[in-house]
Amino acid sequence: MRIARRATVIAIAAAIAMTAFAPPVAASQDEPDALSHPAVRVEPASADDAARAAEAAVAAMSTRQRAAAVVMGHIPTTDPAALQAYMQSSGIGGFILMGANIPADESALRTLTAALTVDPAFPPVIAIDQEGGDVSRLPWDDFPAARTLKDAPPAAAEDAFAARGALVRRAGIGVNFGIVADETGDSSSFIYRRALGTTPESAAERVTAAVQGESPSALSTLKHFPGHGAAPGDSHSTIPSTAMPREEWQASDGVPFVAGVDAGAPLLMFGHLVYSSVDTAPASLSPEWHRIARDDLGFDGVIVTDDLGMLQASGLPQYADPVANVVTALTAGNDLVLNVVFSTPDTAGRTVDGIVAAVESGALPAERLQQAAERVTALRLTLAAEGSGLTPCTECAPAD
Repeated sequence: MRIARRATVIAIAAAIAMTAFAPPVAASQDEPDALSHPAVRVEPASADDAARAAEAAVAAMSTRQRAAAVVMGHIPTTDPAALQAYMQSSGIGGFILMGANIPADESALRTLTAALTVDPAFPPVIAIDQEGGDVSRLPWDDFPAARTLKDAPPAAAEDAFAARGALVRRAGIGVNFGIVADETGDSSSFIYRRALGTTPESAAERVTAAVQGESPSALSTLKHFPGHGAAPGDSHSTIPSTAMPREEWQASDGVPFVAGVDAGAPLLMFGHLVYSSVDTAPASLSPEWHRIARDDLGFDGVIVTDDLGMLQASGLPQYADPVANVVTALTAGNDLVLNVVFSTPDTAGRTVDGIVAAVESGALPAERLQQAAERVTALRLTLAAEGSGLTPCTECAPAD
């Protein structure tokens, strides 16, 4: 029989997936209560279990609830009460921790992530950019990062990300936006110090190792698809562009992403960069790049945008409307839309309103929103089933 963590959320039962089998047990004089303590076998949920539970849960959602489910928000505070109020009032599906959310120590961070998790049986997607090195939100992460890992054997990347993933998980964070699959040998590139390799092959080996190391603890994310290495410029303030043909990309910048997908990374972050021979739109807003990821690379996990505020920060008039950017991103194929730059406590609500209006007007197909909500919901149920939505025990002693 399936045992749900909360009777009020029947669809979650399949994702929690604790299946108990109680075969007959013969009582004896030595074991007088054997029948009252039947044998129990606990089995983890499969991906199909989570997908079916997500379909059932999303089917019961209103359009507004589905819209909220695909939004990852942010407010810059370390006040647990403010964060809990933000998540309760917005109903959004995720939260990204930035530097302004990190308190003085790990214990305080666990209190904060517990506040974000309004319902442990259906936790939000709590994420962090914990690459180590130049992009490190956790000051207590002293493990090697890309600057040294790119010159070390792949096993060093596996060890570093195993440790990094454990730190993330220990803080009550389920998802790490931490594996940079961009590759470049150009030391003047803004992504060079963060890339795990200077050639497609060396980056692919270390990306694979990083996913393998991190996967027992935190859910890995590959970024920034389809790759910054070939496109000069920093996407935090401009839209980098390259004329590299698709075939050349496949043999170069695409190699580390293929390796990471094959290694089982469950999330893929799309960057705000243009490969003009494929699409004149940034990859994050490109239906064709999403088709390539799904059909050609075989990626079946959650696709998340890089911070959509970066599009606004480019100053280009076509990206001045943040709600329009969200709708375009979802229509293109993203499942989770991320807002950090320019985000305020009101941004999440306005974003949800905009998504609902787009569905009602037909600008965003209802089926596309449903698909995105199902993928994000399945991820949340997976986090619940694996315990990644729960704050770790702070007073536990090691097992003997």
